Amino acid sequence: MAGSQTHSLHHRTSDRMSRRTPDSAWRHSTRRAPRPPAPTPADQDMRNLTGLSRALFSAADEDTILGLAMDRIAAAGPCRAEAGYLAVDGDLRPSPKNGMTHASAVGRRVRALDGQDGPVSVPGTPWSRALGLRGLEGLLGYLVVTSRSRPTEAEQSLLGTIVQQTAAALSVAFAHRRQRADALTLHRLRDEHAALQRQLVRVAAELGYQRAVQSLVADVAASSGGEEAITSALHRLTGLPALVEDRFGRLRSWSGPGCPDPYPEPDPVRRDEMLHTVACQAGPVRIKDRLISLVRPHGEILGVLALVDDRGEADEHSVLALEQGSSSLASELTHLRDLADVERRLHRELVDDLLAGTDEASAYARSAAVGHDLHRSHYIVVVEWPNRPADEAFAQTVGRAASAVGMRSLLTRRSDHVVLVADARPHASALHKELSRETGTRSGMIGVSAPCERVDEIPHRYQEAQRALEVRRQSRERYGMTFFEELGLYRILGPGNDHRELETFVQEWLGQLIDYDSLHHTAMVETLTRYFSYGGNYDETADSLAIHRSTLRYRLQRIRDISGNDLANVEDRLNLQVATRVGKIVLGGPG
Repeated sequence: MAGSQTHSLHHRTSDRMSRRTPDSAWRHSTRRAPRPPAPTPADQDMRNLTGLSRALFSAADEDTILGLAMDRIAAAGPCRAEAGYLAVDGDLRPSPKNGMTHASAVGRRVRALDGQDGPVSVPGTPWSRALGLRGLEGLLGYLVVTSRSRPTEAEQSLLGTIVQQTAAALSVAFAHRRQRADALTLHRLRDEHAALQRQLVRVAAELGYQRAVQSLVADVAASSGGEEAITSALHRLTGLPALVEDRFGRLRSWSGPGCPDPYPEPDPVRRDEMLHTVACQAGPVRIKDRLISLVRPHGEILGVLALVDDRGEADEHSVLALEQGSSSLASELTHLRDLADVERRLHRELVDDLLAGTDEASAYARSAAVGHDLHRSHYIVVVEWPNRPADEAFAQTVGRAASAVGMRSLLTRRSDHVVLVADARPHASALHKELSRETGTRSGMIGVSAPCERVDEIPHRYQEAQRALEVRRQSRERYGMTFFEELGLYRILGPGNDHRELETFVQEWLGQLIDYDSLHHTAMVETLTRYFSYGGNYDETADSLAIHRSTLRYRLQRIRDISGNDLANVEDRLNLQVATRVGKIVLGGPG
């Protein structure tokens, strides 16, 4: 029994022990495990080097790498990093961590090593040495290390490892820097290449447009199409209305939509101001809605070439086309001006000879050569404007005004007036009005001769025109146009009158009566002469003619009907009386 209990107790004890064995065994094993050995200085140096390596290769730039190396050398033993240098662009740049006391002297000694390791004398330090930081690219820098005593082999080995790691980190940093620089350079080169390509495309487009403009302008010049061809080409190139105006602002050609009708009359003062404004600047000038280029070969303004650009659409291509068109138009207008100069010279030489007197055959041949029909009836017109000298500009103004009012004429000029040989009787006031508008003042005088049927009459008709001008100059209304045929008595009162002029005067006023008397064997001229001789007294006149008073009244009425002159009109009465007196006394004619 006792044995059985003992067994049972042992069994329970064994069970408890068996249940507690794992925890007890763990606690037992923990207590008995050996502690790891304490790190040796070599292990500590290895961990420090590993941390330094991670720091060096994670540094942002070369100065940071060099500073970390200098700090680690000071913590590794008796050595101290006195200075550090980085090789930059063929020179050694000092580290910001360098001391300033011996900086200049140490720097000179390090540079004197020429890339080799070697001792460097640093005052106050028994041992000092410059250690080169080298990579595959060569020398990357220097570390100047000093010590109070000569380092042991272990310390020198540790120092060498730090130098190697620093050099490796610098190599990587320099490589990264070069990669970044190369990447930036590549990016810049790509940008420059793209910009150059864009520029080349733009230049090619510009050259293509220039060639197109030059080709079109050359074609226009070769075609001799004149101003209309140039404005048409300019309109096609730019899409804008193009126009040509002469020096005075009159439209010569318009291509494109929107041409004003009628075209505005130019204001001479504003026109001169505009030309001066454009002439003071280089190239085309924008004035209001127009881009204007002067046509002025050799500095002389011959006209204006313009683009109408009310929406501001003109670009550099439009300006280029306008400049090319202006150059072409300058050649065209120069050629036309030269032709006009030759034509004017021929005209004037012909008129000068006609006024002086020349043979008919030569005159007819020369007038045909300049395109003028001298066989028609002509009038000599003399123009004088006291406020304008009779120079070339005024002569051209007179020529333009004559053309504007439909007068076909030859022209020359004298010292104080311009002479026209016109192939039709001028309108009573049209030429004077047009010249007044051209010159800006109506203070001018025009004298017109009687019609000229033959070339040899022209010198005499020129004197008539001058006499008409002189009468106008001396009259109360000085400015305007006077016809010699309308002068009446004044035709024979001026200087230079000859027998033929008196005959002409008598024939003009009495010619119809003389012819009537000759045809019908009447005495109309004699009756008129007696009537004036007795001061218009009916009774005395009738008695002198031995006719009845009623017969005299009948004859006077017939005289009115035949001659078309009214005896009640003071001017007609005076001219008729002078004609009867001249015919009887001076010419010895009827009466």
